[in-house]
Amino acid sequence: MTDADVTALIEREVSERQLGPGARLPTERDLAERSGASRTAVRRALASLEAQGRIIRHVGRGTFVGPARSEPAVALPVQATSPAEIMAVRLLLEPQTMPLVATAATGDDFIEMERCLRGGEAHHEHEEFERWDAAFHRALAAATHNALLIQICDTINGARHQPLWGRLKKRNFTPERLRDYLRDHRDIYEALLDRDGAAAQAHMRAHILRVQANIFGEQT
Repeated sequence: MTDADVTALIEREVSERQLGPGARLPTERDLAERSGASRTAVRRALASLEAQGRIIRHVGRGTFVGPARSEPAVALPVQATSPAEIMAVRLLLEPQTMPLVATAATGDDFIEMERCLRGGEAHHEHEEFERWDAAFHRALAAATHNALLIQICDTINGARHQPLWGRLKKRNFTPERLRDYLRDHRDIYEALLDRDGAAAQAHMRAHILRVQANIFGEQT
């Protein structure tokens, strides 16, 4: 039983019981027993859904269906895109979108960015941080309120599932680099909160150059 199987079980639970936002979901133990998956697999599936904003977990209270969200556009196929190509596109695109985010982001967008920031700051294992990292960057794209940019972001995030990309990121993941990434994210967020598109653009460019240097051993 894989994480995807557990995710499918949760999705069926929501659909068949017609659970709306705020409805309580089964416990980790119940999901493990019903799916035959390990508690670890259940936790990974829940962490992924939480990073996507589809569920909300409260310590001591339980797991609940997240707020209703519009369906994202279908991502373009990633095919055989290399990590180097992905990073080149990110460097070309993401810094340039920051001024748009600074002007278009709503209060709800900033709440979502903060949620993703806190998720990343609370999870220091590679796979868990990757989920929150992807969620944060998608929250930034969503804050442009531009369907094409959101679709491109979803395509880039799809590359994270490629084995080569995963190996590169995991091999170069250290506590020190994690702290750098979290600080970068916070700097981007604070600049956007101040509606300072130029500062957010500079912080995003520095962040992507840092990731690129860490993965490929290049100098920024």
